Amino acid sequence: MNSKKLDSLKRKKLFLFDIDGTLAVGDTLYEGSAQLLSHISRIGGKAFYITNNSTKSAGDYVEKFRRAFGLETREEQFITSGYMTIRFLKEHFADKKIFVMGTASFVSELKKNGLHITEQAEDGIGCVTAAYDSELTYGKLTEICRVLFANDVPFYATNPDLRCPVDFGFVPDCGSICGMIAAATGKEPIYLGKPSRLVVDLCLEQSGFSREETLVVGDRLYTDIACGINGGVDTCVVFTGEAHPEDMADTPYPADYAFANIKELLMHCTEAL
Repeated sequence: MNSKKLDSLKRKKLFLFDIDGTLAVGDTLYEGSAQLLSHISRIGGKAFYITNNSTKSAGDYVEKFRRAFGLETREEQFITSGYMTIRFLKEHFADKKIFVMGTASFVSELKKNGLHITEQAEDGIGCVTAAYDSELTYGKLTEICRVLFANDVPFYATNPDLRCPVDFGFVPDCGSICGMIAAATGKEPIYLGKPSRLVVDLCLEQSGFSREETLVVGDRLYTDIACGINGGVDTCVVFTGEAHPEDMADTPYPADYAFANIKELLMHCTEAL
């Protein structure tokens, strides 16, 4: 990476971070993450956390960042795939019955937002929505297939991630779950979280920063980096999660910057000043 390209990091003020596999894994914050967030605050910038994990609300993340990481954040800094899904469903299906397959927390969040939610096959369903579900059962899979076969309605999902990083490696994420459903029903969902450019647009709107001042940082090429590309902003991949350096040789989602970890990104951001 040439020095001119690295030097452009000094113009970045708005950082859109993926969380799992990028800043942290589980309850463990990666070395350099807290220091990078402090650096962003010192230069008058802002951090948003754009995660495809729909099992937690913004309030849940504020509590986790305080409890596990010792970091103070605000709810408006968290743009989750669940939040993007709620915005979409409220805009397009506010007066419709919505079948949902997801965690109890996700279903509760949808209901709290005034949406008419069902988890059973019944008449009058306007659309089907699936999310990453750590409480998944075969009964839930059976029910969503029953609904999709019985109803010619749109099928949405929170995020296309195939794997969710955990402390021992990975577990199946929403994309893998939807892969099973699609294989059984022949129906593919439309994904509402990353890599949608709407995630970037929302952060720009709320922060007031320009696209030129913005950097998306993540560990996954087809969601995080694709989201930044779709949103017309620079991107940075770190190799602490799903992506590996060899993936950069032949990808439709090339990152503008690539670093081993957040600590290395921090080093280049501070050296650029």
